[in-house]
Amino acid sequence: MNLSLTFGADGIALLTFDRPNSSANVFDVATLEELDAHLATLETRRDLKGVVLLSAKAKIFLAGADLNAFSKNLTVESRGHTIDLGHRIFTRLERLPLPTVAAINGICLGGGCELALACDWRVASLDKSTKIGLPEVQLGILPAWGGSVRLPRLIGLPAALNVILAGKQLAAIPAQKAGLADDVAHPEYLLAAAKKLLARGKRPAPAPTGFANSALGRRVVAHRAKQGVLAKTRGHYPAPLKALEVCLAAFGRPLEQGLALERAALLELVATPECRSLMGIFFLQERAKKLKAPGADGAGRKVRSVAVVGAGTMGAGIAQWSAARGLPVILKDIAPALLAKGLQAAEKLFRDAAKRRVFTEAEATAGLDRITPVAADVPLTDVDLVIEAAVEKLELKQKIFRQLEARAAAHTVLATNTSALSIDAIAAGLADPGRVVGIHFFNPVHRMQLVEIVQGPRTSPAALDTALQFVKAIGKLPVLVKDSPGFLVNRILLPYMVEAVRLFTEGCSAPQLDRLMLDFGMPMGPLRLTDEVGLDVSQHVATDLQTRLPKPVPIDDTLEKMIAKGWLGKKSGTGFYVFPKEKGAKETANAEVAFLQTTGKGSRQDDATRLDRLVLVMVNEAARVLEEGVVAAPEDVDFGMIFGTGWAPFRGGPLRYADTLGTAEIVKRLQQLAAEVAPYFEPSAKLRDMAKTNAKFYPS
Repeated sequence: MNLSLTFGADGIALLTFDRPNSSANVFDVATLEELDAHLATLETRRDLKGVVLLSAKAKIFLAGADLNAFSKNLTVESRGHTIDLGHRIFTRLERLPLPTVAAINGICLGGGCELALACDWRVASLDKSTKIGLPEVQLGILPAWGGSVRLPRLIGLPAALNVILAGKQLAAIPAQKAGLADDVAHPEYLLAAAKKLLARGKRPAPAPTGFANSALGRRVVAHRAKQGVLAKTRGHYPAPLKALEVCLAAFGRPLEQGLALERAALLELVATPECRSLMGIFFLQERAKKLKAPGADGAGRKVRSVAVVGAGTMGAGIAQWSAARGLPVILKDIAPALLAKGLQAAEKLFRDAAKRRVFTEAEATAGLDRITPVAADVPLTDVDLVIEAAVEKLELKQKIFRQLEARAAAHTVLATNTSALSIDAIAAGLADPGRVVGIHFFNPVHRMQLVEIVQGPRTSPAALDTALQFVKAIGKLPVLVKDSPGFLVNRILLPYMVEAVRLFTEGCSAPQLDRLMLDFGMPMGPLRLTDEVGLDVSQHVATDLQTRLPKPVPIDDTLEKMIAKGWLGKKSGTGFYVFPKEKGAKETANAEVAFLQTTGKGSRQDDATRLDRLVLVMVNEAARVLEEGVVAAPEDVDFGMIFGTGWAPFRGGPLRYADTLGTAEIVKRLQQLAAEVAPYFEPSAKLRDMAKTNAKFYPS
């Protein structure tokens, strides 16, 4: 049983969701049918004062539809049946003669939110786990159990589009301000608040007013909303545009007509390649959450305390994120001034998160208090995990790890946040190199979900398992990679950035190249990204990998010349772009770069050739990474690139993209580039072998 129906002496029925053997409540056909049966019972009970819908789970009200089950229903008929079932049952709930209220504590998303919208009233818990919203567009679909119809009716068209088109998830107070929740309460008073709402009786039919909800206003709202969607998606994602179309067409029409529009739109969207890719990304996330260290058998330790060595941008970010998840953190650096700067950075992260209501002010203060700054060499015997986040210099890191081994307990795992250096080289000279593992966070730590967990040739299963448990416990998404130059993400990304610099040197402007990749679906152009990372950092990583990769993409001296002029990118104010000091002012292309553009070769090529040079160099390197066993599966490659670089999600990752084009076509284009542009485009052995039969990385 997924639901239970109980009746109180006060005349109020409690309909409780509690999926057995699961931490989450989700909707599948069986749960919908159970709900239908309970509603049939409630329809006969005229003696009741009302019904409260609630969850027995600690942090989840309803997480939405069971996507595993939905994705396996491959026929139009079966999917249509599931949509119809939800429509019929939620409409039955809405038309129940008794007043109903959803008492929402925890996650209430997708189908869970649509269930709540079918109730008369909603009260949201002030617990920070509470998130209410309709994130379906992020999966390539739209709210189709009534959400696209009921939410605009409830809160008005503009406010509803603001939630639906962005897939927003609102905490309790923002949900109340938006009109999505009628009241808020602390968890212990949630049921009492829900019962109080029942006293209002059935909710009157909502009738949004104002210019924005008039016929003329709707046209204005539609135009602005469409412009906003296209500006963000560049037309690559059909779901927001279809959701906009359905919301507009359904507004003001009878419920049944609106639901029919939802149904048709969903069945159209699930057949698109964009939906398949975005659904695939959801399952990649779920796969990462269940990842286990091979051969470890739970040998790792639960991390209860952390030390971070290095209070720079990355060290401060790691310390802040760990402390925010309840762990006591020692933040170590060699000078008080550096520590003060690191603490200020952590404090700002907490303060900004409190402004966004991620934490309360009290929680932010408590989180910062969990960070202990230390400049002296103190014993680390009570620390379970040390994360080194010092400068990317091998000799310095080796020295730090020798000191750490002497000061830490035998069980303490020693991790490095290096982005490219060899884990085995860092562990060289230690009495127990097996305790060393890579835990590579991406910048900025508080925004980037991916963490590369790097297994050196001598890393022990226990150290690997401890690192993996830690990363999952602090809410990050891990990918397991072998100790190899550049690991996974930087290994694939670097040739792309090097090729962008080469095209720039050949006469293409920075805005031209960046616009090309934005149109492809990348979140930021390659030269703008180089400015963001720092030209000196990019040059250092490229030079290092040049010496260690078996088949590196050659680098030229463009960045060296720019660095010599003091152009380091955003941090210096000038790089490929000039960054004005005025707040809110936009960067402009650096007009002094003409001396760097020595040939016109790239400028004479068409956009299709330039795009192949930038994209296929990544696809080729991704295939090599798989060929060399740096990761275990194509899913790891695509997952790492999507969550580590924002690689065009709707395309599914570089190897999914290769399958879309076909490996035979990929090899043909690479061979053409090798002949006409440079030999380093020669396709990898794996791609050549697959191209013989046009084999796919994902056979199914």
